[in-house]
Amino acid sequence: MKEVPIAPGGDRFGTHRALEPKGVLPQPAWRIDNDFSRLFEGEVLLAVETLNIDAASFRQMEEDDTSGEGVVASPHGGEASEGDRAAARVRKKVLETIAARGKQHNPVTGSGGMLLGRVLQVAPGAPAHLALNAGDRVATLVSLSLTPLRVDAITAVRAESAQLDVSGEAVLFASGSLVKLPGDLPERLALAVLDVAGAAPQVARLVQPAVAPGAAAPTVLVLGGGGKSGILCVAEARRKLGRGGRVIAIESYARYADDLRALGLCDAVLTLDARDPVAVRRAVLEANDGREADVTFSCVNVPDTEMAAILATRDRGTVYFFAMSTSFTKAALGAEGVSKDVDLMIGNGYAVGHAEHTLAMMQDFPAVRALFESRYG
Repeated sequence: MKEVPIAPGGDRFGTHRALEPKGVLPQPAWRIDNDFSRLFEGEVLLAVETLNIDAASFRQMEEDDTSGEGVVASPHGGEASEGDRAAARVRKKVLETIAARGKQHNPVTGSGGMLLGRVLQVAPGAPAHLALNAGDRVATLVSLSLTPLRVDAITAVRAESAQLDVSGEAVLFASGSLVKLPGDLPERLALAVLDVAGAAPQVARLVQPAVAPGAAAPTVLVLGGGGKSGILCVAEARRKLGRGGRVIAIESYARYADDLRALGLCDAVLTLDARDPVAVRRAVLEANDGREADVTFSCVNVPDTEMAAILATRDRGTVYFFAMSTSFTKAALGAEGVSKDVDLMIGNGYAVGHAEHTLAMMQDFPAVRALFESRYG
């Protein structure tokens, strides 16, 4: 491939590609520059093959019946199923969003996802520690909501994994991070795992077994425990607590709840809708000898679940909102409204060593890997 010319003046944080408004960081920018006929200093040009859409964003686009997708034909012939229509809505919204904004930044959920591809060109000034070469197969560890992206075609939409096979290009800024794909995992599985790589390391930081003699064993609660991030949180919590603590999961989707029970990592899996906070609190108390959770992780992909996490957590406990569907306003004012003195933490998808930590879990928890391979591999 012929290398594109390099333009001077690239800012490591990507402000040089912000078009609207000018000069802001690329994530809050409404529109960014996705013209890859030239690169700026510090950038890495990638050929994009798969987009892994944030779960909350993917679900919102699937359910957006205002998109006007028109007549949809089944790829197998005959009348289109609801799955075909949902896939068409996702395809249409992704192409519209990228065309309007220069990135996959869902204007409703505010979230993006990540991508898989290969390195095309490394501009001078790109981080040397990445040791990138043309042809390297990589997954980005920064959100699509800040990644300059052009998609020429979408060839497949896979709802189970929230992934789209595409052809296109993208740019990684010098401040961004990526990981070379491991050779011992199927690429789609690696992408699915890396999409939520920040979850388990945060559990490892926040969950500690009881140390004081006679102290009650800690209880960890995971909302959305049957999804990608939820399962990793459950597995890490069990590893941290051993059998000296309790792990409780809430999962509304019956099949995912059954999958979680089969893993044997939870003391209780409760099939409930996390949008009903009073029912969630009642069920957690019943499953936990009348005690609230010490640490709660919210990994759901729907809005209006903030109060379930808060009501089910003890005073001076911690609620960690990993889900991109979380509303800061609802969480803060909701906790105040029910007089709950809990520490509310906004999830950060980045932690030092998070990719390595989470990929290693596929070796440490073979049953989890097998489940993920059946869903996403």
